[in-house]
Amino acid sequence: MPKFFIVDDNYHDTRLDKWFVQKVISLPHSLVEKIIRQNKIKVNKKKTKSSYRLQNGDLIEIYDISKFKPISKEIKVKYKPKKNEISKYDDYVIEDNENFIVVNKPKGLPVQSGTKSFKNLIDILKNTRYFENITPYIVHRIDKDTSGILIVAKNRKYAQLFTSLFRIRKIHKTYLAIVYGKVDKTIKTMRNELVYFENNKRVSQKAISNLKIIKSNEGYSYIELNPITGRKHQLRKQLLNIGNPIIGDDKYFLNDRKRLKIKDLMLHAYKIKFMINNIQYNFKAKYNKNFEDFLKKNF
Repeated sequence: MPKFFIVDDNYHDTRLDKWFVQKVISLPHSLVEKIIRQNKIKVNKKKTKSSYRLQNGDLIEIYDISKFKPISKEIKVKYKPKKNEISKYDDYVIEDNENFIVVNKPKGLPVQSGTKSFKNLIDILKNTRYFENITPYIVHRIDKDTSGILIVAKNRKYAQLFTSLFRIRKIHKTYLAIVYGKVDKTIKTMRNELVYFENNKRVSQKAISNLKIIKSNEGYSYIELNPITGRKHQLRKQLLNIGNPIIGDDKYFLNDRKRLKIKDLMLHAYKIKFMINNIQYNFKAKYNKNFEDFLKKNF
């Protein structure tokens, strides 16, 4: 007897092969392709392709897969936050609704765990009342040392929606930064080919950001930035390229400049705006006290 599944909102517009691995059994992609070709998976009583995008309400039938064993997955140890750590996140929440949450991410906290970090925002949010019996979905990231606005989706439908909006550049972000030196007033847009290496292969990506000077003196500049593309460390690399690295940046800096002994990266994700179902959303995140104190002292 086949097993029957009805596709719900969470998997609307998900590829059939991805749905199968996530919902039924984790198998190598080549094997999933073979099972689909052998007509052991039908959608709405019909044979289909692995690339088929599921629709809400689709009927999926799966035949004779009992002999397959799932791939053993590496168990990830999750960060367990303390009670006082969970409760203080009420202060960081900017927006909370049934589909997504907007938070003002503290500096020094990665969005998710990695090889060099254990404590992370997502594992903390999972333990708050905002995600009780709900899975948080990451739809974009900001650097560990960057503070500011971050959207986290509460369901797969909105996760896919936000991912699409970011891809077609319909989500607009504004950053604030304090950099070394006086930024050239003629620079309105930074355009670069940013290079990085992946598996010993040189990769070049076009990066575009708009720049506006808010305040400036001989020592420092306080600027507003609007990234058009979304490359890793884009703003930090571009500002280094024009000779005005961000204060507190220990990765992208000029050796010939006397650097301040300051721990905070003076980069803050300040605003984000987007439109969903003809409703315009605009959110702002206040920068932290260290950022504010530096501004007061130097401008």
